[in-house]
Amino acid sequence: MSLIERETHFEFGENWKNYSTTIDQKRIDSAIAGVRKLFPGGLTGKSFLDIGCGSGLHSLAALSLGAESVTAIDIDENSVATAQDLLTKYVPDAKWSAKVASVFDASSATLGRFDVVYSWGVLHHTGDMWKAIESAAGFVNSGGQFAIAIYSTTACDSIWKTEKKLYARAPRPIQWGIRQVYMTALLARQTLTGDNPVSYVRNYAKMRGMNFSHDAHDWLGGYPYETATAAELHDRICKMGFTAQLSFPLPVSLGLFGSGCHEFVFQKI
Repeated sequence: MSLIERETHFEFGENWKNYSTTIDQKRIDSAIAGVRKLFPGGLTGKSFLDIGCGSGLHSLAALSLGAESVTAIDIDENSVATAQDLLTKYVPDAKWSAKVASVFDASSATLGRFDVVYSWGVLHHTGDMWKAIESAAGFVNSGGQFAIAIYSTTACDSIWKTEKKLYARAPRPIQWGIRQVYMTALLARQTLTGDNPVSYVRNYAKMRGMNFSHDAHDWLGGYPYETATAAELHDRICKMGFTAQLSFPLPVSLGLFGSGCHEFVFQKI
């Protein structure tokens, strides 16, 4: 079965549905700060497409930063339902829609084109990352912006790809056990490097409104899994007719405990 088929993917939607019960104003404010970093001038009056909307938290952040309208899509029906619930709760009168759609199947003829196309930490899980990036870029209006975050290439990529494939298929008790081992090791590393593990967990929401345990589950199970270097992202997307506006590349790392995301904002020429 092709990796771009829904059935081969980790159940991200179940994780986001469970995570959504922890969303409060503190997490919303952190998500707003994360989106504002990419769009320091705000989003006032802009149409915004959120590809791979997950919990809907960043769609909410976009509306909070002045987006005129938001269209949120995800391949996972649980994610879409969670996003609908969140947006209904916090911005019932705003102009938004959330629907089940794949970046591979949707088209500008059906969805339209947007001033901002945003896909944070999503397209590397589609099973065909570069095709997904190209498809996402096709929704950007002339002069519009394309914001993307993609896992950084590390020396441990092949190990993590195998782990994720096994974890995604494992029974829940085994997933739970693996998750405890991973989180314990990660917190032990924080201690060894002089950081306070309690503070690390307590302040985790500052990282785009995330939650430590849900993020660990997302990382360990995030299959399909692909990565890219910052240079690859820059060069290949610029060749699609864009120029780079903002970039937040990560340094090269071993990736023993995972990989972070390179973040870019491009403008369509």
